[in-house]
Amino acid sequence: MTGQEKGILSGRSDFQAIAAWVRPDATVLDLGCGDGLLLRFLKQTRNARGYGVDIADANVLACVKNGVNVIQSDLERGLAGFDAGSFDCVILSQTLQAVLHTEEIVLDMLRVGREAIVSFPNFGRWDLRLQVALGRMPMSPELPYQWYNTPNVHLFTIADFESFCADHGIRVLERVVLHRGRSVRAFANFFGSLAVYRVEKKR
Repeated sequence: MTGQEKGILSGRSDFQAIAAWVRPDATVLDLGCGDGLLLRFLKQTRNARGYGVDIADANVLACVKNGVNVIQSDLERGLAGFDAGSFDCVILSQTLQAVLHTEEIVLDMLRVGREAIVSFPNFGRWDLRLQVALGRMPMSPELPYQWYNTPNVHLFTIADFESFCADHGIRVLERVVLHRGRSVRAFANFFGSLAVYRVEKKR
């Protein structure tokens, strides 16, 4: 791994897990792409090509500076501009908890892409449960906001997401659960702070 690639991975332990699931030369749509570093990383490591989608002016500008194709659009309005099966993979990285129309967005991802990859902070980790039990809204490196300034509107757990998939005809193909960049295998919903899923719509 080059120094540049290590720099991109710094602070984003889900990027490497995501990249491992993106096949070489894949077409990718990255929703809520931020500064475009994930797409840049996928281009460098997997020769992936595609687009990022973000609404913020600053993020769109950052994508351009990072050499990433970007479309300025509001995810909450859906993905009607993309045809079914347009991409090999649609990615939503640490953004699902910040969108209002969760069901619509996930199902639209699986319409537009043959597969989807979703990562999110796990609200079920033990130290977050303890903070709630002590009467406070929880904070962590993955959830670093106060209750009054958080962009997160849906806080959920690994168990919640898997139940959502089961209820909506979504098949989980692979799962990685992490804490501080290390894989968590036992009691993942209790000890994991970040979850990454590869999913598809059941045929």
